[in-house]
Formats: sequence, C-alpha cells, structure tokens
Amino acid sequence: MEVEFELEKVDEIVEKYSRGGEKKSPLIPVLQDIQLTYGWLPEEAMVRASELMDTSLAQLSGVATFYNEFRLKPLGENHIVVCTGTACHVRGAPMLIEELERNLGIEKGGVTEDRKFSFEGARCVGSCAVAPVVVVNGEFHGNMTKKRISEIIDELE
Repeated sequence: MEVEFELEKVDEIVEKYSRGGEKKSPLIPVLQDIQLTYGWLPEEAMVRASELMDTSLAQLSGVATFYNEFRLKPLGENHIVVCTGTACHVRGAPMLIEELERNLGIEKGGVTEDRKFSFEGARCVGSCAVAPVVVVNGEFHGNMTKKRISEIIDELE
C-alpha cells in the first residue's frame, strides 16, 4: 500500500522553528510536529527535514529512536497499550501480551496487515491500583483478563 505524504507540511514545520533564516532547527520540536502531522515519522518526512535542516538523516534517526515518544511505524486504526509496570506484570500483563499476539497475529510493537490493530507495551500507565491495565484507543481498562481483552478485540473488529 503506497502512501503519499504532503511534504510541504514538513517545509512549514522546519520554517516555523528556523531562527532568523538559519538552517539549523531544534530537532525534537521538529520531530514532534512531524509526528503530530502524520501520526508517526515517515521516512520521506525525515529525509525532507534532514535536507531542510542541513542535518544528517542519521542524526535525526538517532533522536527519533532514542526517545520513546517517537513512532517510526504508523499505528493501527485501533491502538492497544499493555502496561508492563511492576504491578501489572505481577498481575498478568505477560499473559495479556501473549493473548494479544495470538489473537491479532502480530508481535508486541506490530501492526496488523490491514492496519486495523496495533499494540505495544508501556513501562507504566499510572493505574497500578487496578492492575493489569490495558489502554485501548486512549480508554483505560483495569483489572484486565484474557477473556475481556478478547471481547474488546471482537467488538472492535
């Protein structure tokens, strides 16, 4: 599936952060705005930004891979986050991850072929009292079980 990107938006983002006509722009805010625009950091946008900022693609990629907030792959239509913090881990997060991998046919960090689902782990989502916690499309679900996660996936399909 070939996706076209409006790279003029990258031009606008870099221009917004350029200082008095200098080519160098602050990397993190530029990457944050690119991700806000596209939902992730497409390679085409990264290449364009590196050219406009007179910065190597390797340097931009280094920043993008260092910080957890940046995504190098698009999310699915439905995004699931499994908390893997201590409380959630002890109360069954690994079992939930296995269930999602089995049910969706992808590994943690992946996206289904039809881009309907993606899922990842998070170090902590701050809801330890109701562990294990799964966040589905931004909505928190506490005391999660394999059965409930399967039901949620069935509803979303």
